[in-house]
Parts: sequence; C-alpha cells; structure tokens
Amino acid sequence: MLGIMRKYKQSIVIKVVFGIIVLSFLGTIFLIWGKGDGGQPTPSSYAVKVDRTKISYEDFQRTYYRLRDIYAQIYGSAFTPEVEKQLNLKKQALDTLIEGALIRNAAKGMDVKVTKDDIQKAIAAMPAFQKNGAFDFAQYQQVLQANRISPEQFENGQEEELTIRKAQDKIKAKALVSDDEALQLFRKKNDRLNLTLAAFSPEEVMGEIKLTDQELTDYLAKNQNEFKTPEKVSVAFVLVDPVKAAGTVEVTEADIQSWYQKHIDRYQGKGGILPLAEVKEKVKEDARRFHAGQKAYELAAASLNKHKATADIAAMARELGASVTETPLFTPQQPAPALAGETEVVRRAFLLKQSELGGPVETPKGIYILKAKEHKAAEVPPLAQIRAQVEAKAKAARAVELAKKKAEEAQAKLAKGDTTGLKLQETGSFAFDPKGMVPVAGQSPDLMEGAFNLTDKAPAPQAPVKVGNRWIAFRLKKRIEQNAAAFPAEKEKIKQEILPKKQEEELQKWIKELRGKAKIEINPALKDQ
Repeated sequence: MLGIMRKYKQSIVIKVVFGIIVLSFLGTIFLIWGKGDGGQPTPSSYAVKVDRTKISYEDFQRTYYRLRDIYAQIYGSAFTPEVEKQLNLKKQALDTLIEGALIRNAAKGMDVKVTKDDIQKAIAAMPAFQKNGAFDFAQYQQVLQANRISPEQFENGQEEELTIRKAQDKIKAKALVSDDEALQLFRKKNDRLNLTLAAFSPEEVMGEIKLTDQELTDYLAKNQNEFKTPEKVSVAFVLVDPVKAAGTVEVTEADIQSWYQKHIDRYQGKGGILPLAEVKEKVKEDARRFHAGQKAYELAAASLNKHKATADIAAMARELGASVTETPLFTPQQPAPALAGETEVVRRAFLLKQSELGGPVETPKGIYILKAKEHKAAEVPPLAQIRAQVEAKAKAARAVELAKKKAEEAQAKLAKGDTTGLKLQETGSFAFDPKGMVPVAGQSPDLMEGAFNLTDKAPAPQAPVKVGNRWIAFRLKKRIEQNAAAFPAEKEKIKQEILPKKQEEELQKWIKELRGKAKIEINPALKDQ
C-alpha cells in the first residue's frame, strides 16, 4: 500500500483517497495516544476553542505528530521540511480537532446514543488487544498501562469516537445516488466520442499583434520588476593576513593546554585521541594562529575606527601591512572574481553606502575591510534602452490574451453549430481515459471530463479548455452508445460505486455548515508558529 502511494503520490485520485484515510485515522487518534495525563491545562495552553469546547495544546501536539508520522511513512525519504510546509500539517491537525469538536457537539442534538455494549464490541475488535484472533483482557490492560492510559480514560475516548462515527453515519445516510448519475457514469465507462475542435495558441496569433508606444509604456509601468537592472556595488578592500599583521605572538604552556582541551577532537589518530606530547607542536601552531587572528582582528578594528571619518582605506592598508584591491561593479548573484566564495563579505558590501567603510569581516582567507566606491540601486531603464525586451514580453502576454479570446469566440460559435471561418479538426472515436489523453488535443483531464458530460441536447460547453499552451474550443460531433442494454442490470452496482464519494460530499457539506455557525478561536501563539 505504502509503495503504491509513494509512486503515485502526485495523483489527484490518490490525494483524495489519502485525505479520507488521514481523516478517518485521525478520528481515532486518542486510541493510540490517549487523552493526556489527566492534568488540567492552564488558560494560556489551549490550542483552539470551538464554541464552549476548549482543546488543549497537548491534544494539538499529539494530533500533529501522529499526522506527521503518517505522511513520513507515505513519502519516505521525500518527506522534507519543504514538503511538510507545503502540506501545512499544523493546519490539518487543527482542522481535524475542530471538526471532531463540531461533530461531538452536534451529535448531542441528533439523538446519537452509544451504549456500553457498543464500546465493548469496538474495543474487543481492536487487533492491539487480541491474541490468536480473540480479545484478551490481560493484553488490554498491558497495552493501556504501557501507554499510561487508564481503562476509564480509554473507554471514555471510545465513547467519544463512536459518537462521532454514529453522527457521521447519520449524515452520510442522507446521500443518495440518482438513476441519472448512475447512467452518466455507465455511459462514461462504455460510450465512445468524436469531437470537433478548434485550437488557438499564442504562437499562431503573435503575427496579428501590433503595439503602440503608449501600450509599451503602460506595460513597462505595470511590470517594472521584470525589467529592473540588479543592484550593483564596486568596492575597494584590504585583505589582512592575520599572521603578518599580528607579528610575533608568543603562546604560553597554559595557552597550549587550554587549546588542546577545547579542541581535543581535532587531534585523533588511528587509535583515538592522541596525547598532547605527540601533537604539541601542531597544537602550539594552531593556538598561535588563533591568537594571531584575534590580535589582527583587534588591530583591524582599531584602524577602521581611526580612519572612519576620512574613509582613507589606503592609510589603513599601510598600517596593517596590506594592499588595496579594487573591484568593478558587481551584483549579489555575480560577485567580483576577487571576492568569489566570500558570501559574507559580499553581503556586507551591499549594506554600505557610497564611500562608507565596513568591516572587519573575518573569513578563512583573512580579515577584510571594505569601502564602497560606487553603489547603484536597482532601477528600471528608460523604454528606449530596453524597447526590444519590453516589446517581446508585451507581445507574448497579449498573444495569450488574444488566443484565449479567439477560443471563446469560437466556442460561442460552435455552441450554435456555426463553423464559419473556423479551422476545425476531429479527434476520431475515443473512449474515456482517466489520464485525460484526448486525441489531437493532448492530455487534459478537464477536457476529458467536459467532453463526456456532453449530450446531443447539450453538445458544447460554455467555455473552452486550456491544454498546454493552447486553448481548445470543442463540440460533440458524435456519441456512440455501447452496451446500453446492460445498464439496468449494472445500475445498483454503479450506484454503490458512486455512493462513498456522495457520502463524503454530504459529510463535508454538513461540516462546512457547522463551521459557518460556530465560534472558533485559535490561540494567536499557535498561528505564529
């Protein structure tokens, strides 16, 4: 099961099915996690209030982490923090808790009753409490004790869960599948269609587009970010060699001992940590470099403060025994070659105003002091300089609009049976394809669904459908009914096939109505997480 869902996790059908699995599973979440340790939450620890029902932050955490575990099993190694963010698991957990509270509250007015016998049967049917296929009371006690849940807590939780299920079942029982709905699915599975269609792409209409200077000016004004030149800066910098700048730095025995103890993991051999006596010279050199770096940084900072008012970077270079290097203008995305790999130095360069000093910035290469020679803000060039770019993008955007407009006009004509001036194609006979592959038109589940909803009485849709980069206007040319005589015998089976979806729709409609009437207050602190 998990392997199939990982393989097809982007499928719309799988997403719907998985959604139902998750909702059903989370409805029984307290059966695994329990109802908490029995302590009373503080007023600030609530996660959400639903009318007069308060849901604790602990319940939210349990629901969230269990939901996270489910997705982690399904996605496997593909379950990254980015995927979790896209799935918005915290919102899903909150929605689950809110819906549970809404249903429990609504059940009180629905004459929903759960007997002790109902609870006992539900518990006895749980595999976790069975041995050799039969309920085992000792096993039941052990499992509850291991999860720190008392029988009373667990059975109360079961009563709530069964109340929710019975209320849901009452609502689902209202769902009905009509003969027409069954016939529509039967025909979708059996009939074959032939469509007449007209396709319109931006490329085909591009030659018809002529833009005035005013239209180009307007497009540039509305889409400035597409044409902005990037922010640029050029700098002069001094790169200080710590050893050279600091001169001779003496390291004491205490310094050597301290450095060795703090960085002992650096001095390992095949047999483990090497004794100080064996690596003393290396430790001494490492400590000397560190203290030299500290001293050089302090010298650089002092020089920077001394010359901050005059911004005389050349004088600083002389004091520190270094030279000045200058760069041409560069962008954050394409730094000057002299600063390649120095991410923090580049970042600090773009924080400087023109002629301002910055630093010191310490990197593995040394200690940098910067001066902004020129700082150019991002700007939109005048139309005259970028006319070709603006015209190309404006035409592309207008071509999309024109292709859609032509398709809408064609669709209106096809709805009337008028084919005048249209360049038409036929799909030929084809059956329903769940993947949406329509001959001639291409792959489009929307087009496939729309086509199989057409009838002789309503042979054309109201609007065209976009397939790839084309807009498709279409009309039913012929619908061939097949196996029509078999429908009466298959009708009830088809209704049962449709029923679960209808029941879920009925349930979600009811829950939506409950949410609309309820007062729901989510803890502000939870919204900020």
